[in-house]
Amino acid sequence: MNYIEEYKKWCESPEFDEETKNELLAIKNDEKEIEDRFYKELEFGTAGLRGVIGAGTNRMNKYTVGKATQGLANYILEQKTQDKGVVISYDSRRMSKEFSMQTALILCANGIKAYLFENLRPVPELSFAVRELKATAGVMITASHNPPKYNGYKVYWDDGAQIVAPRDKDIIENVRNVKSYNEIKTISKNEAEEKGLLKIIKNEMDEKYKNTLKECVLNPEIMKEEGKKLKVVYTPLHGTGNTIVENLLKELGMENVYVVPEQKEPDGNFPTVDYPNPEDKKAFKLALELAKKVDADVVLATDPDADRLGILAKDTKTGEYMDYTGNMSALLIAEYRISQMKEKKILPNNGMFITTIVSSDLAKAIAKNYNLECIEVLTGFKNIGAIMRKAEENKDKTYIFGFEESYGCLIGDYARDKDGIAAVMALCEAACYYKSKGKTLWDAMQEIYEKYGYYKETQVSIVREGAQGAKEIEEMMAKTREKDIKKIGEYEVLTFKDIKKDFVKNMKTGEISTTGLPSSNVLYYELDNNNWCCVRPSGTEPKIKLYMGVKGTSSKDAEEKLENLKNAMLEIVVK
Repeated sequence: MNYIEEYKKWCESPEFDEETKNELLAIKNDEKEIEDRFYKELEFGTAGLRGVIGAGTNRMNKYTVGKATQGLANYILEQKTQDKGVVISYDSRRMSKEFSMQTALILCANGIKAYLFENLRPVPELSFAVRELKATAGVMITASHNPPKYNGYKVYWDDGAQIVAPRDKDIIENVRNVKSYNEIKTISKNEAEEKGLLKIIKNEMDEKYKNTLKECVLNPEIMKEEGKKLKVVYTPLHGTGNTIVENLLKELGMENVYVVPEQKEPDGNFPTVDYPNPEDKKAFKLALELAKKVDADVVLATDPDADRLGILAKDTKTGEYMDYTGNMSALLIAEYRISQMKEKKILPNNGMFITTIVSSDLAKAIAKNYNLECIEVLTGFKNIGAIMRKAEENKDKTYIFGFEESYGCLIGDYARDKDGIAAVMALCEAACYYKSKGKTLWDAMQEIYEKYGYYKETQVSIVREGAQGAKEIEEMMAKTREKDIKKIGEYEVLTFKDIKKDFVKNMKTGEISTTGLPSSNVLYYELDNNNWCCVRPSGTEPKIKLYMGVKGTSSKDAEEKLENLKNAMLEIVVK
C-alpha cells in the first residue's frame, strides 16, 4: 500500500476516530505533508518509538502507541512475567500523560499489572522504580531533549535498563506482528483498578529514590557546611527535573538554590526555549541572567526527562561563566568521586569505568590512573546498562562510573540509565568540596587537564528531514563507508573500524580483525597522536552525526587541532 492509499484508509476506515480523520482531511491538498506522515510506519526500534505528534503511520499518536504497547504486552505474555507488572512514567511533553494512561490500560486489558506514576517523573526514577518494584519492564513516555513537536516511547526491562539484543529484536518482532489497530485491547480505568491491575505510584517512590541518592554522597559534612555559601541556579527547562532536585539539594544542606521561575513549571510547549536541550547554549539564556543577578557559582540545566545535565561554572579570575561539554561535566564528576573513594579507601580493586566509543579518551586516562578497567561500548546508555547487568550476574566486577558524551552519566548502580538528578547532586557536592579548598569547579577542570592532558571533543550534526533526508543520510554513510581514507586532515589513520560489518583494518600493516561489538551503523577512525573521529546516523533524530576528539599540549593547541579535524571530517562526509 502506498502512502496515498494509507492516507485514504485513515480518512475513511471505522478503525480511526473522527478527530483523527478531521486532522487528516485538513491536509488533503498538501501532498508533501501526506507523504511525510504516511511514507513509512513510525519504526519501533531499539530505542522504542520517537516521532512528531500527529495523525498518521509515521507519527506519535494513540494508534502507533497502542500498537507498540500491544506488541510489548504480547511479548510479556510469552515470557509469562505479567504478574511482575510494568512501571510507567512520563514527562511534560504534549500527550505524555494521555499516552501513559493509554499504555497502562492496554497492559491491564492484557492481564498485565501496571504501576503508573501519579504525576510526571524523571527517567532515572523510572529506572530505579523498575528495580525497586521488581517489575518485568518499564515504559517512559518522553522524547528526551527533542523539539516540542516530538514525543516518544522508551522500553526498559527488569534490570531498569533500556532493552538490548536479543530482547529488543524479539519485542520489535512482536510489535510488527500487530497488523491491525483492531488487535489493540483496552479496558476502562475503573475496571482495571477493580481487578487490581492498575496501581498508582504516589510520593513514596520519590522518598526511596532521594534517600538512595543521598547515600551516594561522599562528603555530606562538607556539602552541608559549604552549602550555606555556594549559590546554585537550576532550570528543569519546563520538564520533570524539579519534581526532585530542589527538595533533594535543600535536604543535603544547599541553602542557596535558585530555580529559574519562568521555567520551573512543566510545560510541553517549552515556551521559553526553541529546543529544550542542555547541550544548546541558548537554553541557558534565562538561567544565565538569573545567575548574574544572584552571583551564582554554578548554573545547571536538565532536559525534559531529566537524564541529561548541562553546566556552566563561574571562573572567578575572569568573572565569566564557562561552558562545559557533556564529556567535561561527566569527567569532572568522575575524577572527584573516584579520587575521593581512593582517599577514603573505598575504591574497589575490581572497579570498572564504562564509557562509549564516541566519548572522551580522557576517560581512559582517568581509569588507568586509578587502576580501573575502562570498558568501551556502543553509543547509548543501554549498552552501559548491559555491561552492568553482566557484572551483576557474574559478581566479578564492581561498577564505579559510567557516562556518554551526550550529557549523561550514572554515579551508582541503583539505576540503569543516565541520571541528571544525581549528576546535579554530584556536581553540587564537588563544587562544595572544591570551595572548601579555595577552588572553583573551573579551577578543578583545569587541574584535570594539567594532570592528564588537554583532551577536547566536539560533535557536528547534519540534519536531513523527511523521506528525502533519510535517503541522503543513507547515501552519506554508504559513500563514506566505501572511501579508502588514509589521512584525515593532517592526521594519519592508524585503524579503521566498520562496526556494522564487524571489520577492523590496521592501516599500517593491512591486518584485518573483528570489533568485538554488536553490529551498528558506525564508522570509527583511530588517528595518530591520540586523535580520533567517528560517523553514525542518529537513532532518534533525522541527523547524521560526526564525533571527534584530540589531545593537545594546551587548551589553545587542542582547540586549533579540533577545529582542523572537524573541517577535514566534514569535507569527507558531506562531499
